Amino acid sequence: MDAADASILAQDLDGLPRDLVFVDLETTGGNAAYHRITEVGIVRVENGVAVEEWSSLVNPECRIPAYIESFTGISNEMVAAAPRFADIAEIVLAKLQSASQDKPVFVAHNARFDYAFLRAEFRRLHVQFNARVLCTVKLSRRLFPEHPRHSLDAVMERHDLVCSARHRALGDARVLSDFWFKLRQEVPAASLAAATQTLLRAKQLPAYLPAGLADELPEGPGVYRFYGIDEVLLYVGKSNCLRTGVLGHFAGERGDSREQKLERLVRRIDWLETAGELGAMLREAEWIKTLGPLHNRRLKPESASCTIKVIEKTGAALIMSIDEAEPAELARSSGVFHSPKDARKALLDIARAKQLCLKVLGLEESAGSCLAYQLGKCKGACIGKEPLILHALRSQMALAPLKLKPWPFPGRVALRERGPLGTVEMHVVDHWAYVGTARCEEELAVLAAEVSGAFDAHVYRILARYFTNHTKLDWHAVSAPTAGA
Repeated sequence: MDAADASILAQDLDGLPRDLVFVDLETTGGNAAYHRITEVGIVRVENGVAVEEWSSLVNPECRIPAYIESFTGISNEMVAAAPRFADIAEIVLAKLQSASQDKPVFVAHNARFDYAFLRAEFRRLHVQFNARVLCTVKLSRRLFPEHPRHSLDAVMERHDLVCSARHRALGDARVLSDFWFKLRQEVPAASLAAATQTLLRAKQLPAYLPAGLADELPEGPGVYRFYGIDEVLLYVGKSNCLRTGVLGHFAGERGDSREQKLERLVRRIDWLETAGELGAMLREAEWIKTLGPLHNRRLKPESASCTIKVIEKTGAALIMSIDEAEPAELARSSGVFHSPKDARKALLDIARAKQLCLKVLGLEESAGSCLAYQLGKCKGACIGKEPLILHALRSQMALAPLKLKPWPFPGRVALRERGPLGTVEMHVVDHWAYVGTARCEEELAVLAAEVSGAFDAHVYRILARYFTNHTKLDWHAVSAPTAGA
């Protein structure tokens, strides 16, 4: 052993990891739950020496978008004959592990991205993978806080690193390995060890939660719950990536006193994976409404929700409870408001903007003309100068942007949502009321027999927004129970 080798081993004993795997992936997109890997690049370092390089194209079993092709240079033709991830999973796993009992440190630039993709791919094969993770973006920020940029290109420029194949997996993995060895040469060993160990020990979940819980969190969509002492439900949330959503509460980056209080109180976390974002949104709304978590914004009871209907003959605006309105009335109404007060304020703002008569609308009581007419801001419906039918038409046009969307289906339906791991869920909804979610025909039959609730303002907002953003829906009619059944 020469002096340089002895020095490296001594530094390892002082806190620097002995074994590291530098990893870079190319993918079809940015979401580990939905997108797939197209190339893997790995550089292994043991006892301070690079011992192996390995890479492989991967058939993602889906099309690579054109903008990704142009960015990485990896085309659909290139991966057509490449192995699927399932074909090379054992090889990849072996290269990410060590012959020793200690797990090598998983090193990547923006490591959460690469780590999440590999965990998702292994999870599709029912293989659990976890590792100690070191992010070179965070390491660069900690060691060189005076620099504003820490992208891989910025790191390469700052440290005179070169890459023979930028945006290809092995080329970028080599750069990360070179960056590490550059740091070993240029940064005092104690400073590098301190920064590395700080990042490796970075708190992701409170200490009183089970060890390893962070690695159990899936990358797919779903809902989650935080419980406190004595199983008190503290919070309900949703995310398109459960791991990111849950860990985001404990990142310590926002300085939010509410988040800090929640972190101190939480003692248990559970979650439910869903097929997609719609299932997560519907479950979250249902859990908040029925379970009443302490730290969520309180949802107003459905019976307090209001809407506005203009009476054609008189021109008056009727603020009515959604819970008591018939479907035919709702189809001619505008807006969903949390309370009569909110509805009245919205109507006042619209009336003033469109020069509608507050007296005719029923928002002002006065003898003769209304105050707005006297100020030249009403067209005189209050004194017969503007025909009431014309005023009513203008009122309806002013409220048109808020008009409730008609139920787009013939009746009760099951909306089919397919998940990234092959999960299929059928969300049963009936005239803006959520009945429940089924994952098999037996569960669907049970939900078909359930009696629907009244119009649900929260579900209306979720579904209306979802229908606007998803024009192609997979649905089928479900027979609802007859009255009195």
